[in-house]
Amino acid sequence: LARDGSVLVVDPGSYSDRSVLEDAHAVLVTHEHADHVVAPELVAALAARPTLEVWAPAPVVALLTGDGADPARVHTVGPGEHWTAAGFEVRTFGGSHAVIHPDLPVPANVAYLVEGVLHPGDSFTVPDLPVEVLLLPVGGPWMKVAEAVDHVRAVRPTVVVPIHDAVLAEAGQGLADRLVGTLGEAPQYRRLAPGERLAVGP
Repeated sequence: LARDGSVLVVDPGSYSDRSVLEDAHAVLVTHEHADHVVAPELVAALAARPTLEVWAPAPVVALLTGDGADPARVHTVGPGEHWTAAGFEVRTFGGSHAVIHPDLPVPANVAYLVEGVLHPGDSFTVPDLPVEVLLLPVGGPWMKVAEAVDHVRAVRPTVVVPIHDAVLAEAGQGLADRLVGTLGEAPQYRRLAPGERLAVGP
């Protein structure tokens, strides 16, 4: 998110364009998986940008400080918190990653609501506040498209932007778009091209 020269980044992981860290003033991390955070790169960004701060669940904070991040600039968060990061109002929800398989542990996962924009991480968290834009996971080993449809219906956002689909081929992305865009019943379903911006708010 960007406004008035301030940039807030969520989950700069291994599948994303981590060059966004070059301009970031704040980073929110939902959980510890590498497709959501690359610890050495985020630690390097903290070293290069003295004003950069990070908020994340405890396991991520441990990773970052273990790699040398300044503990004073890496903040532990859980569900039910509210603060301002880089001028943006942030609220947290959820607490747990969706189940990948019963044999695997369930990681901590914090969903962030940033001024009407919800990033649930790898979860189907439904906040008790209005959501204007839902950044909706539509692909991954922990989910099926029917769950994405139900998440849209439960959250009832104005706009749905599909995310978390790097593991899908183009045909799979298109299928997810058609199913979720039709069955989710949101007023707008919009896939953003790399680098494309979406205006939010008044």
